[in-house]
Amino acid sequence: MQPITRTIGKTVIRLVSEDLTERDVDAIVNAANSYLQHGGGVAGAIARKGGPTIQEESNAVGFVPVGSVAVTGGGRLKARYVIHAVGPRMGEGDEDNKLARAIRSVLATAAERGFQTISVPAISAGIFGFPKDRCASILVGETAAFLRREETSLRLAEFCIFDREAYGYFQREIERIS
Repeated sequence: MQPITRTIGKTVIRLVSEDLTERDVDAIVNAANSYLQHGGGVAGAIARKGGPTIQEESNAVGFVPVGSVAVTGGGRLKARYVIHAVGPRMGEGDEDNKLARAIRSVLATAAERGFQTISVPAISAGIFGFPKDRCASILVGETAAFLRREETSLRLAEFCIFDREAYGYFQREIERIS
């Protein structure tokens, strides 16, 4: 699939269907649980590829509330950092607002640290069961809103979506950006 792009200010929003663990960016985003135990899904893939340093640094952080983030080094990944975003599990209540808070936390943290490039998966849409269409709408919508209102170091906000169904939803949302 060809990358799809839109530009807001000085920042490109891009959609790709690639291996998140291979992205050469300042930071990749991990769809994490509150205890930062990276056993399965995206988190497990990142921890395996990046090596034990990522889990060790995560253990030192400890607990992260839903909607918040923590940052570790990237270990052996091409990305220099991992932003661990804790999204909601379906059924816990107020999931849409919690997911919106999680992506806003990712973007704010990236800007605070001066990151220019990030790559984001479909947070909560895997093993946490969040509906893929709502995930795409919230993540893309919040990213566009952030880029319109904030002066930021970000020059590339990439969504790295491997799941074909989710990719279609993200494509639709990105193509709506004007």
